[in-house]
Amino acid sequence: MAQVKRVRRFVDGVILLDKPKGLTSNAALQKVRWLLNAEKAGHTGSLDPLATGVLPLCFGEATKFSQYLLEADKGYETLMQLGVTTTTGDAEGEVLERRPIDVDRERLETALARFKGEIQQVPPMYSALKRDGQPLYKLARAGEVVEREARSVTIARLELLSLDSDQARLAVACSKGTYIRTLVEDLGQVLGCGAHVAELRRTQAGPFGLDRVVTLERLEQVHALAGAEGLDEFLLPVDSGLGHWPQVTLTEHTAYYWLHGQPVRAPEAPKFGLVRVRDEADRFIGIGEISDDGRVAPRRLIRSK
Repeated sequence: MAQVKRVRRFVDGVILLDKPKGLTSNAALQKVRWLLNAEKAGHTGSLDPLATGVLPLCFGEATKFSQYLLEADKGYETLMQLGVTTTTGDAEGEVLERRPIDVDRERLETALARFKGEIQQVPPMYSALKRDGQPLYKLARAGEVVEREARSVTIARLELLSLDSDQARLAVACSKGTYIRTLVEDLGQVLGCGAHVAELRRTQAGPFGLDRVVTLERLEQVHALAGAEGLDEFLLPVDSGLGHWPQVTLTEHTAYYWLHGQPVRAPEAPKFGLVRVRDEADRFIGIGEISDDGRVAPRRLIRSK
């Protein structure tokens, strides 16, 4: 008997998942996509399987704007295990070395200060970055180590929350592309005892924090009671990740031309940069960019329904 193809729904919006420990970001995305029965989906930057916390999942038209969340600043809380280094820089790796610990709060605070602001970071081998089309983590699993160029990242906040003998809990606010595992390993090297990430929780992704997340368990419970459509209550608007952008509202006349690819004028438009664009009915219709002559040029449009 021929297998009946599942007909997926056109679902638009963002779900803020509290990613559970042990799942890859893509596995979490595919699970939620299946629950929603959504046609199109994408996430906004990977979290390690060890990590939990804020993982914005984009569906339908929201996937057009996922890159802006990918490029947004992030926030984390991490538990740093002192005195032990591992192959992966976190608790999932094999132990490489154990060293004695001689770290007090003053010494740790001094070390933290060295890593605030703009710093250079060498990406870890166990990462999704690619070399000649191959993810580095695959090369690492095969025992290969390749040279990686240091990259500039910005650590806006690096605060010691607690220190308990061989473990320190840190709060971090950082730019995109920052590896917390590398930050912790580098701190351990400065302290002379080595360190790795024992726990990691993302607390912020752009404008989204933990106050708005939903667990996978909760989504499964609602799905069991109300089916895929019951999960629509957890969908945030398509432009929810762009709420900090300036907004312009077009008239029915200018919206028509804008949606057909033509730059238009909007009285309240800023002088430069990207903007959210809405129509007279207060519907989000896409993002635009202010051109040299002050008009709003279309950049990404929302599918009309």
